[in-house]
Amino acid sequence: MSVFIMVAGVFTGIHVWEETAARLVATGSTAHAVPLTGIDPARPAPPAHVGLETHIEDVIAAIDAVDVASGREIVLVGHDYGIHPVLGAADRRAERIARVVYLDCGMPQNGVPALATVPDQALRAQLAGRAEAGEREGVLSPPGHDEWERWGSTADLDEAALKRLTARAAPQPLATLLEPLRLTGAVAAVPVTGVLCARNGAGIDQVQRLVDFGDPALAALTEPQVTFFELPTGHWPMLSCPDALADVLLRAAAGEGHRLRPAGDDAPAPAHLRPFPLDVPELPRDRQGHVDLYVPDGEGGPRPAVVFVHGGPVPAGARPRPREWPTLVGYARLAAAEGMVGATLDHRLHDVADYDRAAADIAAGVELVRSDARVDADRVALWFFSGGGLLTTDWLTRPPAWLRCLAASYPVLAPLPAWGMAGSRFHPARAVERAGSLPIVLLRAGREAPEIAATVDAFVAAADGSAARLELVDVPNGHHGFETLDAPEETIPALHRAMRSVVTQLTK
Repeated sequence: MSVFIMVAGVFTGIHVWEETAARLVATGSTAHAVPLTGIDPARPAPPAHVGLETHIEDVIAAIDAVDVASGREIVLVGHDYGIHPVLGAADRRAERIARVVYLDCGMPQNGVPALATVPDQALRAQLAGRAEAGEREGVLSPPGHDEWERWGSTADLDEAALKRLTARAAPQPLATLLEPLRLTGAVAAVPVTGVLCARNGAGIDQVQRLVDFGDPALAALTEPQVTFFELPTGHWPMLSCPDALADVLLRAAAGEGHRLRPAGDDAPAPAHLRPFPLDVPELPRDRQGHVDLYVPDGEGGPRPAVVFVHGGPVPAGARPRPREWPTLVGYARLAAAEGMVGATLDHRLHDVADYDRAAADIAAGVELVRSDARVDADRVALWFFSGGGLLTTDWLTRPPAWLRCLAASYPVLAPLPAWGMAGSRFHPARAVERAGSLPIVLLRAGREAPEIAATVDAFVAAADGSAARLELVDVPNGHHGFETLDAPEETIPALHRAMRSVVTQLTK
């Protein structure tokens, strides 16, 4: 059997592991939750400095307390911030560790502080400002009852659990978030398991899609010693589903779990590289900076244009680039078949913190399109996809006269809880009230992920109460990315209808 050494995240202590530990022990395993100095009442802070290194030593002490002669394998479990001291300790005791479990947390890198993984972008910037001002020995006050969402989804936490989380929370020493993690590289040889809490962010399918983008930095996720599990809950599974979490930890210790498919020539084509379902003319691309134009054959012009904006985040190392994906190219050629200029563009939405620069890239790309002599600069439509849906905000808030229509396919229309964008300006479900009479064509996937579907519902409700002219094109059995995932007999009519609606607005 295994010895599970578990380390909690920010503001929390050993109490969060009580139910999960009890279930592990009932199976014959040993479970030990590590009290972290300066956070857990079992280990109050000494007068001296408390930082990440202090907590790494706490975890090392727990590892060294396990009798080598017992033959029991040690599994380290790090939740949230807890993965940082776990990795630091595992790097120094790699020969003692059978597996590291990343429980709903990021992938810390050598030399990077835990501050980089604070989910709330505004709070992260505020803490960085405190650090720059020389404040490194203070504390970060714990969240109040209604503030935990800034640190992760509270989905499935009942009121009693949320009150318990709040009542037993402790201040987090600021230096634990500011000190960089230092790794020698020894931990790279230790098998790992990622446990993804789907209601707090990405599930296994989304991670596979990231790998499929071809970024070399993510290739390590496909190594044989890396496995994944998914729990349909929020950020605190030890409180919301301790039985399910205990089962997953036991299976992880046994080497079970889902293994990701490597990207490459031998792998099946990922969804974003599968053929577009419609037969469209094979027009050549005309590359202009970060924009590709697809111009109809023949005389005439200038012509209206449709600019297609990819979703994301997409890793910076993804190849081919999004403007070359078959789906985006297919849409652009479909627009050209209708007599429009179709355009695809690349933007730098590589992380959820990148929406500002992505918006600037799109604005610049649109101006490139409008300045082309073959384009009627007064008749342009913008069409957004997936996570690019948040980038509709600026165009909804202040629609220019030349914007004749805005379309979106399976879009995200409000920031998702795990994106840390509370208070962000990128919130289409609010912006649509200021869109005036702008025509909007929305392709809605009937089998959308619940968290994304909720943002679409909020947008539709807000649009119904505004002057915006919203047309819904439903794909009842469609999934996110339905063009290449679902049956063409349902998808194709929806694509034709949506394109005709956009073209109608452009040719009025």
